[in-house]
Amino acid sequence: MAARWIEKVTGDLGDKKRYREYRQRVKQLPAGYRHTALALERYLMNIGPTGDGKSLVTMLHDLADLLEMSADAGTPIRDVVGADPVDFVETFMENYGGGGWIRKERERLAAAIEQAESEEP
Repeated sequence: MAARWIEKVTGDLGDKKRYREYRQRVKQLPAGYRHTALALERYLMNIGPTGDGKSLVTMLHDLADLLEMSADAGTPIRDVVGADPVDFVETFMENYGGGGWIRKERERLAAAIEQAESEEP
């Protein structure tokens, strides 16, 4: 009973535990990969799914998997994220359910322009 009340105030405790596990994994990465993970995490926290902690935590764990495998294989960071890190993270994000607020606003803008265009004489 108390756990449900606490979760209503603080959010899903399982998600918080998984997030802390992810952060521990990131700490284990070599410096360059660690900095990459933190930079991508910051972007995902600001642009990623809103109100859906499970989706965000899943994305972060998958990102940690990718960076751990890349570090183990000796794959250069630029080969992982490509020439445009924003394009990489946007494509990465598209593979997960839920949508960030920016995605919704992009769709809203496109719909508004289509409607305005249909109203032209």
